[in-house]
Amino acid sequence: MTRIKICGITNIQDALLASKLGADALGFIFYPESKRYIEPDRASEIISSLQPFITTVGVFVNQSLDEINSVRDITGIGLVQLHGDESPEFCTGLPFNAVKALRIKERSDIAQVELYPLEAILFDKYSEGAYGGTGESFTWDWLQDLKTTKSIILSGGLTPENVGEAISKASPYAVDVSSGVEDSPGKKNAEKMRQFIEAVRFGN
Repeated sequence: MTRIKICGITNIQDALLASKLGADALGFIFYPESKRYIEPDRASEIISSLQPFITTVGVFVNQSLDEINSVRDITGIGLVQLHGDESPEFCTGLPFNAVKALRIKERSDIAQVELYPLEAILFDKYSEGAYGGTGESFTWDWLQDLKTTKSIILSGGLTPENVGEAISKASPYAVDVSSGVEDSPGKKNAEKMRQFIEAVRFGN
C-alpha cells in the first residue's frame, strides 16, 4: 500500500484532519525561507496533539547538523527530510533517520539515487531557486525502469487528479503532497486532502 505524506503543515486543524483522513505522515518545514515555514515551538505543540503512529517529518534545506538536532530536541520529530543540496558525505553516518530529496531536472539525475547512503530517497521536480513546494512535476515515466533497493518517495506537482497516474507509472513506496491539497501556502483544503487520500487508497 502506497504511503501518504501531507507536507507543509502549519496549524493544528490541518494536522488533525490529515491524520483523521488517513495520512501516514505529516511534514513540517523548518526552512525559514519557505512560505510554509513553521516555528519549532509551534510544531512541537501540534505534534504533541497528534494520534499515535503518525510519522512526523522535519524538512530542512542546507542546514547544519546542530540546527537540525536542535529542532529535533524541541519538536520530537521522528524523521528528517533533507531537501537541499546536501552531499552524500553529509548524509553518511547521520545520528537520525533521514530521507534525501533529489531535485530532478533531467532523466540522468535519477542515477544519483545510489550515491546516497540512505534507505529512502525522495524525487522532486527541479525548479531554479526553489526547494520544493512549486506544484511542478517531472516526467514520471523516467522512474519506470529504475532498479534500486531504496524506498522511493514521489513528490512534485501531485494532485487528487493525477496521483493515480503517478503511482501507476512510478510505483513509489510513498507520495508526498503539499501545494496540491492547499487553498494557499500552509493552509490545506479539507476536500482536496480527502480526495487525494482516497485516490491513493482506492484509485478514485
